[in-house]
Amino acid sequence: MEDFNCTLSTNLTSHPCEIENNYSSHYHVLYMNITEEMPISYAVPLYGYIVPFLLVITIVANTLIVVVLSKRHMRTPTNVVLMAMALCDMFTLLVPSPWLIYMYTFGNHYKPLWPVSLCYAWNVMHEIIPNMFHTASIWLTLALAVQRYIYVCHAPMARKLCTLNNVYRCLIIILLVAALHQGSRFFEIKFETVNATWHNETVHVCSRRRTSWVKAYENIYFITYFTFRVFFVHLIPCVALVILNVLLFRALRQAQKRRDILLSSKKNQKTECKKLRDSNCTTLMLIVVVSVFLIVEVPLAVVTILHIVSSSLIEFLNYDVANTLILFTNFFIILSYPINFAIYCGMSRQFRETFKDLFIKGPVNARNGSSRYSIVNGPRTCTNETVL
Repeated sequence: MEDFNCTLSTNLTSHPCEIENNYSSHYHVLYMNITEEMPISYAVPLYGYIVPFLLVITIVANTLIVVVLSKRHMRTPTNVVLMAMALCDMFTLLVPSPWLIYMYTFGNHYKPLWPVSLCYAWNVMHEIIPNMFHTASIWLTLALAVQRYIYVCHAPMARKLCTLNNVYRCLIIILLVAALHQGSRFFEIKFETVNATWHNETVHVCSRRRTSWVKAYENIYFITYFTFRVFFVHLIPCVALVILNVLLFRALRQAQKRRDILLSSKKNQKTECKKLRDSNCTTLMLIVVVSVFLIVEVPLAVVTILHIVSSSLIEFLNYDVANTLILFTNFFIILSYPINFAIYCGMSRQFRETFKDLFIKGPVNARNGSSRYSIVNGPRTCTNETVL
C-alpha cells in the first residue's frame, strides 16, 4: 500500500489514504474514509438519489408479495420460498439504507466518521448483514429452481421431498449457513479513536485495523473466505441455475406439446389441460424470475472471481475500474428487487386474483372466494403444485 501524508479534507486521492497522528509526525494510521470506498461521482447519484426511491418501491412491492403469498390458500412450498426471497431481498436493501441516505443523499460521505460505535455500525450494516441476506437470497433462488425441477421432471419424488415441513427446514438451514459464513467478519476489523487535522481543526476519527487473529492467518483467512464465496455463493449457484433453467424450459416445451395433443383430443381431457396450463404458467414464471436473477448476478460473480485471481495469483485488475463495476452491478441487483412483483402480477392469475380480493374488492369478497382457491389448489401434496 502506498503511503501518503495528508489531512482529512474534501480533496482526497484515489487511493486509500493515511492521516498524520497528532502525537507523532512519524506515525501514520488508516482512517475511516467513506469517500475512498467507491467512486463518488457514480455513488452519489445512484445511491444518494435513485436508491431511496427504489427502497420505497421495494418495501411496498415485497410487503405486498409477503401479504399475498402468506394467505392460507396460497401457502404452498413454492410460495413459501418466494416469500422468503422477498423478505431477504427487502432486508438486503433496508439494512444499509439509513447509511446510504446519510452518506450520499445528505452528502456526508466526506466527513470524518466517529465515534467508534458508529464505525462498527457502518461496517456491520453496510457490509456484513446485507451480504448475509443477499447470500441467503441466492441460495433460496437455487432452492426454488431445484424444487420446481423436481415438480416438473420427477413428479413422484415431489410428494416426499417437496413438503412444507421440508421447505421450512431448508429455509432455516439456508439462513443459518448464510449467517455463519459472515460470522467471522464481525471480528476481523477493530476500530480505534485517533486525532486528525480536518479543516484546520483537530477532530476525532476512526482508525481501522485488522484484528490480531486475522493478521496471524491473513492469507489463509482471506483465501478461504473468498474461495468459499466464489464457489458456493457465486459460481456453483449460477452454473446450476443456468442448467436448471435450460432443463425447465425443455420440460416446459414438452408439456406444451402434450397440452396441445390433449386439446385436440376428447373433451373430457379439458380438466387435465387446465392443470397442465397452470403448471406451465408457474414454470414459465419461475424461469423468468431465475433469468432476471442471473442477468444481474453473473456480472458480480465475474468481478469477484477476477478479484480473487488478481489478488492470489497475478495482479492484473484495475481496482478503480473494478470498484466502478461492482457499484453498477450492486445497483442493478437493487433495481431487480421490485421486478418480481411485476412478474407475479403479469404472469400469475392466482396472484392477481388474490391481490384484487385483498386490496381492491375488499376482505369480504376474499373470504367469499376462498372456496374457489381451495378447489384450484387441491391437496397440499399435489405434485403439480400449480397455484401461485
